[in-house]
Amino acid sequence: MAWTRRYEEAEPQRVNRWLAQNGVCSRREAEALIAKGLVYIDGERVEDVGRKIAAGQTLTLANDSDAPVGGPLTVVMNKPIGVVSGQPEPDQLPAVRLLTRPALWGDSDVIPDRDTRLAPVGRLDKDSRGLLILSEDGVVAKAVIGPASEVEKEYLVRVAGPLSHRKIRMLRHGLRLDGRDLKPARVDVVEGQLVRFVLKEGRNRQIRRMCELVDLDVIDLQRVRVGPILLGDLPEGGWRPMTASERAALIQAGARD
Repeated sequence: MAWTRRYEEAEPQRVNRWLAQNGVCSRREAEALIAKGLVYIDGERVEDVGRKIAAGQTLTLANDSDAPVGGPLTVVMNKPIGVVSGQPEPDQLPAVRLLTRPALWGDSDVIPDRDTRLAPVGRLDKDSRGLLILSEDGVVAKAVIGPASEVEKEYLVRVAGPLSHRKIRMLRHGLRLDGRDLKPARVDVVEGQLVRFVLKEGRNRQIRRMCELVDLDVIDLQRVRVGPILLGDLPEGGWRPMTASERAALIQAGARD
């Protein structure tokens, strides 16, 4: 996925600084991308790490940037049921303990260890499964769970209990939790008792509590998307590093929304 943007500021600016300001990568990471020949201005490859971009020019980060680059680590994993996202109780298994080389899906030059400070970017409760992002990158965290973020999170939820048009309308808008109105959500029946939820907020056990308010029991809850990041065919318990282009797309989604 190429990242492309037109430069609109009046004064020229160094490419590495501008990429960092846009949350695409750090200045050091930008210099590494330039050295790899992955950065272009108006179709011309940038050879000089000190190159500036001027008003009206378009910068493109080439597709090969799908390879992970150095800097703060962010990983995508398929969390199983029974694993906790964050700080565990003594008898609980935290998600970071699953980030082992045997569980790696694809390639990575970095395998997290006990010194790697990876925090959940949008928790999944112990009884839920699916896409979990773990990161030591503050820019990624702000894009997904910052106070101004409205990045979409998509879930497939199997419920028990009678489904009706009235209940679906209530789930979409009109419910309150903890004394506050919930933001409008996209809620649709996929088939039978399988319901798709698309939320732009993440209150504690929100979907389960929403369903309780309309007399539905959650049997299974799986997160399948966070912004442009898809669970895809990542196996349960598996993990992979987030690529540079995925990071850029996620940050761009946070800024756009």
